[in-house]
Amino acid sequence: MPQTVELTVPAADAGKRLDAWLAAQETLGLTRSAVQQLLEKGAVLRNGSPPKKNDRLSPGDMLAVTVPDPEPAEIVPQDIPVEIVYEDDELLVVNKPRGMVVHPAAGHPDGTLVNALLYHCAGRLSGINGVLRPGIVHRIDRDTSGLLMVAKTDRAHLGLAEQIAAHSFTREYEAVACGVFRETEGTVDAPIGRDPRDRQKMCVTEKNSKEAVTHYRVLTQFARHAHVRCRLETGRTHQIRVHLRQLGHPIFGDPVYGKPDRRIAGQCLHAKTVGFVHPVTGQPMQFDSALPADFCAVLEAVSRM
Repeated sequence: MPQTVELTVPAADAGKRLDAWLAAQETLGLTRSAVQQLLEKGAVLRNGSPPKKNDRLSPGDMLAVTVPDPEPAEIVPQDIPVEIVYEDDELLVVNKPRGMVVHPAAGHPDGTLVNALLYHCAGRLSGINGVLRPGIVHRIDRDTSGLLMVAKTDRAHLGLAEQIAAHSFTREYEAVACGVFRETEGTVDAPIGRDPRDRQKMCVTEKNSKEAVTHYRVLTQFARHAHVRCRLETGRTHQIRVHLRQLGHPIFGDPVYGKPDRRIAGQCLHAKTVGFVHPVTGQPMQFDSALPADFCAVLEAVSRM
């Protein structure tokens, strides 16, 4: 069934074009052209009435966007370059670039990592997660770069999923966070659930939440920012972004939990290391990826602030 997403325009965004503002909302995951198509279909309401795409927003505007479900059609393999870190007959590990959506969804019918993997693997991916997410065992956000495990076979998928459920595999991220940390390392043990004020965001809450644990260590403290390593004990939606915000140190460039910055497209967050036991051979495996160029450019910039 189509989903209706309700958004409230903050005072800071008053005066912005409605279509551009909606396209920038990560919670919707829509391109500007997709937003304009929904506007033409009457699937967007502003304070209860259909707006024009070039309308300017006012503070407190209530926007209701009805997002259709993705078409459950066969996904087309696409010859899109993707960095393969490791591959065998059962699984692969890929290094996803920032800006690439993991699997097709509303507003992103193609050009995704799944489209690229279907081409690379000649269609041989686990089918456990259905036709829209073949092979996908876990995900990272569109504007987070880094390593992902992908299952080619159902037995590999089940084995990796068991390790995820048992919190027995390694996921380490690096981020540039705002502010000066009082402690150089620590643990955030705070449950995460839907933000009651904005259902498209996550927050630390005791209500309808799940356990979430993040271990962090400051690698370098700059004057106004810090280079931080985070190790996930659990894997909740937006976990690192929410936990660092809870500490008072939102991730640099985060458009949802901090503020965007022209120097990087989205949050400065990279899934750097992943480690697991091979679900078929039983061999311990660990992979590491270099920080991408845009991440390094932010590090260089904040070191001079």
